[in-house]
Amino acid sequence: MADTRTFVIVGAGLAGGKAAETLRAEGFEGRVVLIGAEPYRPYERPPLSKGMLLGKEGRDKAFVHEEEWYRGNDVELLVDTEVTALDTAGHTVELAGAERMAYDKLLLATGGSPRPLEVPGGDTTLPLRTLAQSDAIDAAIRGGARLVIVGAGWIGLEVASAARQRGAQVSVVEMDRLPLRRALGDEMATVFRDLHVQHGVDFHFGASVERIDGGSVVLGDGTRLPADAVVAAVGIRPNVELAQRAGLAVDNGILVDASLRSSDPDVYAAGDVANREHPLLGHRVRVEHWANALDGGPVAARAMLGQDVAFDSLPYFFTDQYDLGMEYTGHAEAGEYDRVVYRGKPGPDSEFIAFWLRGGRVLAGMNVNVWDVVDQVRAIIRAGADIDPDRLADPDVPLPEV
Repeated sequence: MADTRTFVIVGAGLAGGKAAETLRAEGFEGRVVLIGAEPYRPYERPPLSKGMLLGKEGRDKAFVHEEEWYRGNDVELLVDTEVTALDTAGHTVELAGAERMAYDKLLLATGGSPRPLEVPGGDTTLPLRTLAQSDAIDAAIRGGARLVIVGAGWIGLEVASAARQRGAQVSVVEMDRLPLRRALGDEMATVFRDLHVQHGVDFHFGASVERIDGGSVVLGDGTRLPADAVVAAVGIRPNVELAQRAGLAVDNGILVDASLRSSDPDVYAAGDVANREHPLLGHRVRVEHWANALDGGPVAARAMLGQDVAFDSLPYFFTDQYDLGMEYTGHAEAGEYDRVVYRGKPGPDSEFIAFWLRGGRVLAGMNVNVWDVVDQVRAIIRAGADIDPDRLADPDVPLPEV
């Protein structure tokens, strides 16, 4: 008997694209509809601030599948299409233009939107979230342009790295006292500050933007930074509006369980928008990184098919800035750890691994210019055992034996 069910995926990014792929790989023969607000098929976002801005990769490298894949796998891809309403009682979504589409299971992979810079002139800044926005920044950093970046998080620093390598003058404005401090703590934040200072980035810490006018960014203390372009990299907000209007539980994202099921049993969420219960960490997390979308989409797809699954992968992300390459595994925000242990000497030109510990247990690890150790770091974290910090720091002790 033919499968007459319809599974609808709202959000045609990496999470949505991988969910559609998994549904077909798992043998689902019903209707799969993938709806995206952008005019493109699903693509990955890391190239937008990395390879594409450096001029090393073209757009083709970013796409999740070849264009023919969707037709070949009978996935109905609707691009440039906005979903305006969700009726969970009636099991329908409404598209712009009032067309209604029925679903049996629904995945919300609506991602996030860049937070605006809410100052006079803030509407002239360049955010970075889409292919078109990456193209705009690419055009702005050519020819030794003067670039001001507001925000010293991952996106801001990756844009700074690309811009400096292409000859632009770069100033970074950050309200905190160090870049990435909330994500990494003072110890590793200092490494990234020193890295960018070595490459000529002009930091303004403890600073706020008062306004943007006349080709300048005016700071709160009156300092004027000349700017041919301004990039706003002050974070993203999860796109929860559709879920919220439909009455789903929302709090810093769509609240989901470990299988990515929302407060409605037929609605799931994955990617940046999902605030999920994490079985290993023991608390909720909402992660805005590539691996979360890559791994979360397939978990949601399997859960939609009725499989007993749990999304217990540890958070993972990576960055490449100048000659520094880094991978981070685990979860240890500022205030959650009581010690940082280094295997090797930390520094912007060094090869080392940093471990964040609480009470003798490793919460997270970051390998900097050291490769092929992520699985070993992940195993240490998942084991949850007390670790001898001296053995952890000793490069002569293999990681599996600490």
